[in-house]
Amino acid sequence: MAHKINKIAVLTSGGDSPGMNAAIRSVVRTCAFMKLKCVAVYRGYQGMIDGDFEEMDARSVNNIINKGGTILKSARCEEFRTPEGRKKAYGQLVKNGIDAFVVIGGNGSFAGGLKFNEEFNFPVMGIPGTIDNDILGTSYTIGFDTAINTVVEVIDKIRDTASSHNRLFFVEVMGRDVGHIALNAGVGAGAEEILIPEQNLGLDRLLDSLKRSKKSGKSSSIVIVAEGDKIGKNVFQLKDYVEEHLPIYDVRVSVLGHMQRGGNPTCFDRVLASRMGVKAVEALMEDKTNYMVGIRNNKLILTPISEAIKAHTPVDEELIRVSDIMTT
Repeated sequence: MAHKINKIAVLTSGGDSPGMNAAIRSVVRTCAFMKLKCVAVYRGYQGMIDGDFEEMDARSVNNIINKGGTILKSARCEEFRTPEGRKKAYGQLVKNGIDAFVVIGGNGSFAGGLKFNEEFNFPVMGIPGTIDNDILGTSYTIGFDTAINTVVEVIDKIRDTASSHNRLFFVEVMGRDVGHIALNAGVGAGAEEILIPEQNLGLDRLLDSLKRSKKSGKSSSIVIVAEGDKIGKNVFQLKDYVEEHLPIYDVRVSVLGHMQRGGNPTCFDRVLASRMGVKAVEALMEDKTNYMVGIRNNKLILTPISEAIKAHTPVDEELIRVSDIMTT
């Protein structure tokens, strides 16, 4: 049955990522362009349950395209995982005359939207916003490009001090389940070794690589470690192991942490978010629901949310091959 849509809500959920504000702006202004009402939902699904809504127009989103984070805030919401919590959220949407919503987030946020649609036949559209770039159905998620540029910039600075003191640096980046950030930033920053969850390279290979680097004349080295890498329980244990077996190295650890989530979004992320926001509203008006907007070969596509959340996007095997050649 076709849904008549006059008012669309937009929310951000899960971990924040640079470019979310640009996506919010795009949804709001596309609604304004199409003469639709748009409602902001604050604090993700928790705000939906609490009825924390605010109507927005084109001017409400002035000067946010360049800002990191999300003006709508984000929150984990255990209550939305329950049928009772989702029923409360549905009641708030109906009470406020909202006909559909766009959720900007990752796998968990999409799974919540999918469940909500199944229970209430409520139109839902997803926009992938996560720095991990780990969602099936899109080559890029909003925030990934900004995150890897942030990491490369920091590694360039770390390399300056590593060279000055003849040190080995382990740099831990985000990526509990996938190594997209580590692999791309490692190649871009010229790391001597890249450790990612998808490849269990083993401690012996790491030691051999470091020995080769030393023998070839390198006085300092950078090793990028995704937080989900399997060869050590954590980056500090890797440091201890290397110091024990290669005492010639003065080893330091730098954990980049949440700085990867912050900062002004790159032009790529701003443009991507703007395109995805327009597509999300247009798709809802075409009576499509339970889809995620993605991009492949620079063309926007729609992927069923049920497919998008099935698994993580695999890392690029060609880039792994390039990495192996570059670390020779």
